Amino acid sequence: MIEINNIAKNFGTVQAVRAVSFTAEDGMITTLLGANGSGKSTTLRAVAGLLKPTKGTVTVDGIDVTQNPLAAQARLGVFPDQFGLYTRLTTREHIGYFAELQGLRGTERDKAVEEVTRLLHMEDILDRRTEGFSQGQRMKVALAGAIVHRPKNIVLDEPTRGLDVMSIRLLREILLGLKAEGHCVLLSSHVMAEVEVLSDHVVMVAEGVVCADGSPKSLVEASKQPNLEEAFVALTNAAISTGKTERNVA
Repeated sequence: MIEINNIAKNFGTVQAVRAVSFTAEDGMITTLLGANGSGKSTTLRAVAGLLKPTKGTVTVDGIDVTQNPLAAQARLGVFPDQFGLYTRLTTREHIGYFAELQGLRGTERDKAVEEVTRLLHMEDILDRRTEGFSQGQRMKVALAGAIVHRPKNIVLDEPTRGLDVMSIRLLREILLGLKAEGHCVLLSSHVMAEVEVLSDHVVMVAEGVVCADGSPKSLVEASKQPNLEEAFVALTNAAISTGKTERNVA
């Protein structure tokens, strides 16, 4: 479980995040929904321990990310927005490298590589160099590196960006499978179709502020709009126009 409690983040005079609070539960997919520049990526970087909030706290399974970042990061799998594969390495070598970064060695490392290979159905590319891989294959390798240590919590920043239709479908299946296994999945997106298909819990963010959160259905009902896209527009515009810092929807 990931808990964000009233975090803010300033970059000099720029306030990227003003007031963000929510909880991402185990066995659920929680999505940060917002326009570009709304504070989604900054929030996720704070969760991953890549930057320190100006105020507020982030905990991963009860571990404060700022106070004990290595322990928190050991319970996180972070899927990068740029895959950054080394073309001279095989898939097995890539995954093994990330396993070792998480402290796995020898037999334990090899077992972890085999398990994530089976989970993501990567047997056919395990001993191939990644040079020339399709986007879907590259995505699998990057995701395998993020979850090889079997973290309970998985964080993805706009994971479908740049993927083709088949790769997007594959990633959706993988994320739904991880959810079914009881993992906490936290991602960001501004693609409404993706959010509606995947999300159990949606956190709407505008100008660095949470303006509404709840299930897709509850947000549509509360906004009295016909669909999630119209609900997002109505709720975020209302929050911006009134200057309201946070509003929750059950």
